[in-house]
Amino acid sequence: MPVFETAGELQMCFGHLYDAVKQDSFIATAIRESGLTIVFRYYDPDAVLTIYPSDISSAPFAIGWGSEPLRKPDIEMSMKADIAHQFWHGKINLMAALTRRQIVAKGPIPKILKLLPSVAPIYALYPHILHDLGRDDLILP
Repeated sequence: MPVFETAGELQMCFGHLYDAVKQDSFIATAIRESGLTIVFRYYDPDAVLTIYPSDISSAPFAIGWGSEPLRKPDIEMSMKADIAHQFWHGKINLMAALTRRQIVAKGPIPKILKLLPSVAPIYALYPHILHDLGRDDLILP
């Protein structure tokens, strides 16, 4: 059985995570300065998340959910939602997941690898977000 039973549940958990990331000046600045539009295609359950530079100067980046990307991506990453959940816990090595095809990336992979050290603090943040949402059952040991 998948970690997230519905796309709404996935969107709630990851949406709160990205809202918190916007408040972290280190991570948010790195995402904004990358200038990348990144699309995450999740399946089981299905959801599409687009992260892109914000048009509003006060917002570091914007996110949007839909059945299709909101903008043309520079990078598109497809994976099971369970893999993304494990990744944000710091349990999945991106290079290994790409090699095993647990994550399929289209676009300039070196650009996403360059961003990786900047988003590493999310690994510690994600379990706190789940706890705050009352979803301790989803926190990995």
